[in-house]
Amino acid sequence: MARKPAKKKTTKKTAGRKKTPVTYELLKELALSLDLPGVTEAVSWGQPCLKAHGKLWVFWSPSEQAPVFKVPFEEREMLVETAPETFFFTDHYKNHNLVLARPDRLDLDWAKANLLRVWREMAPKRLLKAYDSGEV
Repeated sequence: MARKPAKKKTTKKTAGRKKTPVTYELLKELALSLDLPGVTEAVSWGQPCLKAHGKLWVFWSPSEQAPVFKVPFEEREMLVETAPETFFFTDHYKNHNLVLARPDRLDLDWAKANLLRVWREMAPKRLLKAYDSGEV
């Protein structure tokens, strides 16, 4: 008879435990740790942000107290549908290819992968070629 895989034990310490909420400072630290060329600190609409190649890249919604990520509309719909406890958008962001994430639910591995993908999409082709070949 085949053995069943062991279940993860839930203890009082792990049951219902939330992640440490992500802050703009933590998100900025993560983004800057990627050490990508063309990234600068800036201010947009009176709020601190990071720009990549002169375009808005990493920012925070002060009205929602949540990080904002660039994603295609189709991906946003999928994220909101499959993980509504983490991802959402408001009427303000409805017509933009952006999604917000609840700071206490955001997976930093997802955030890092998104930031890298968006940086690559925004990068000039010449810089991307140089970066991929290790010249920058």
